[in-house]
Amino acid sequence: MSKTVLGISAFYHDSAAAIVRDGEIIAAAQEERFSRKKHDPRFPKHAINYCLEEAFIEASDLDAIVFYDNPIASFDRVLRNAMTVGPAARDQFDKAASAMLGHKIWLNDHVKRALGTLGKAGSVLVAEHHMTHAASAFYPSPFDSAAILTMDGVGEWATTSLGVGRGNQIEILSEIEYPHSLGLLYSAMTYYCGFKVNSGEYKLMGLAPYGQPKYAQQILDNLIDLRPDGSYRLRTEHFGYLDGMVMTNDKFHAVFGGPPRAPESAITRKEMDLASSIQAVTEEIVLRTARHLRKETGERNIVLAGGVALNCVANGKLEAANIFDNIWIQPAAGDAGGALGAALIANHVYFNEPRKPHAGKQDRQKASLIGPRFDSNQVRAYLDRQGYPYHRITDDAERMRAVAAAIAEGKIIGWCVGRMEFGPRALGARSILGDPRNKDTQSVMNLKIKFRESFRPFAPSVLVERNHDYFEIGCDSPYMLLVAPVRKERQLPMDMVKFRAGDDDMLSVINQPRSDVPAITHVDYSARIQTVTPESNPPYYQLIKEFERQTGCGMLVNTSFNVRGEPIVCTPQDSYRCFMRTEMDLLVLEDCLVWRHEQPKMADDENWRKTYELD
Repeated sequence: MSKTVLGISAFYHDSAAAIVRDGEIIAAAQEERFSRKKHDPRFPKHAINYCLEEAFIEASDLDAIVFYDNPIASFDRVLRNAMTVGPAARDQFDKAASAMLGHKIWLNDHVKRALGTLGKAGSVLVAEHHMTHAASAFYPSPFDSAAILTMDGVGEWATTSLGVGRGNQIEILSEIEYPHSLGLLYSAMTYYCGFKVNSGEYKLMGLAPYGQPKYAQQILDNLIDLRPDGSYRLRTEHFGYLDGMVMTNDKFHAVFGGPPRAPESAITRKEMDLASSIQAVTEEIVLRTARHLRKETGERNIVLAGGVALNCVANGKLEAANIFDNIWIQPAAGDAGGALGAALIANHVYFNEPRKPHAGKQDRQKASLIGPRFDSNQVRAYLDRQGYPYHRITDDAERMRAVAAAIAEGKIIGWCVGRMEFGPRALGARSILGDPRNKDTQSVMNLKIKFRESFRPFAPSVLVERNHDYFEIGCDSPYMLLVAPVRKERQLPMDMVKFRAGDDDMLSVINQPRSDVPAITHVDYSARIQTVTPESNPPYYQLIKEFERQTGCGMLVNTSFNVRGEPIVCTPQDSYRCFMRTEMDLLVLEDCLVWRHEQPKMADDENWRKTYELD
């Protein structure tokens, strides 16, 4: 008998909802895409409504509603932490207890108020946090059996979980528990380097190639006791998150010779080297843990989830190490993916649904294009109502020729086509696109389009059949979660003498071409790769293929369609507003082309730089 399950994640960060029917993913979306508040932690009422509409189901017909976390177990951790630390933890306890007692334990009330029902089960089911991560990684993967590795900040008590999935069952073999956490260690360094916790970790990863791992040994000597099997314990006296409201304390600062960098201040050589150092330590922990997991399980495949699994550099090192034959990473690896994992684990374990067969290496994630779509009629109705000029080109080949030609001329394109991506990466549905051959693309897109730090790299979307022509990688990378080197024959020499001598000026390096596709090549000659197939995203594949016909280059620069601090766009309205706030040249909304130079001046008194919190 068919079973339909709603999964929910909420009340920490990146709230989301997902619907699964008989093991098939029907829809999933983050609340931020609807509310326009980045990492929105509130109850995901808009995301839930979308999922119900996509599934053509009333809330009362849901067989189960499942929350991604066990609130009682999480409160137990908060309470025990306060009892251990004592009065110093009072402010932290008051805040955490307010969140737990004010929101999380009243799940039935939240759901009943939002949906008017608790579904057929009559109560919200709860799953363990790391089990939902494991489920989100294993069940959509293309593997019948696999080792499972989940790492994040903390969920209830667990921070790292090692497990195995076989058929429709998952077994957790061992765990590392709070306060010992690789995710919190990385977040502590994120905070110390002046970036925002639970948001700026990817900046730290992007900054790492500019530095040297000079502080790696200090981290290992002072902050973490790392064992040969990848297990670890933090030296908690150096951290502020146990008894305070910040990640680090004076002992942490003393290890590295001073206070944290002030947010938005100049980035110095010290931050570059710290980023390189924590990245090196993270990679070593991931590799040691993976070797241990391979030995313990004997599995040839590994799947990953949890916030640490978004560290695509570490993922790339894991893939290159050949510890496992195959690797699959949940594209919504953070807390948003917990909603999907909660729904899947209810389907497969609670209702004992078998996993459906799949074709070859194809996964069950549907290219993660499982969010809302707006068809041509909706797009044209919006543009006509607003009086915005546009050109409708219904012939696919003609439209792709026009857009590819614009990119080849150096123009920057906003692309809102098809179902929105689930997860933090733009995968060719809500993307800003450019020419990877142009050495100015990175600086133009960072400074004039994204309004963000100039060092931030961009990713290539490459035709799957051209992947190995550009990159030294042993597998496809459909979700932009693997970093690999650009092929040596494509690399260009760089003058690094002054920079390596201690010059803090990153622009001297950023502006140097590093390969024949300079806009996507990082300073260490690596790139964060997305491979595109004709099956995964037909319109996007067709565009890249047409660009290749015109230029000989089988890839595009792809970055998320948003400005700094803004969630990725969802609707045509979001797309047009973002388009007009930047210096993009062309907006593609399904089969409608909107040229910037033809648009009326936008009457927008809102200061979006204040509307969106800096990430």
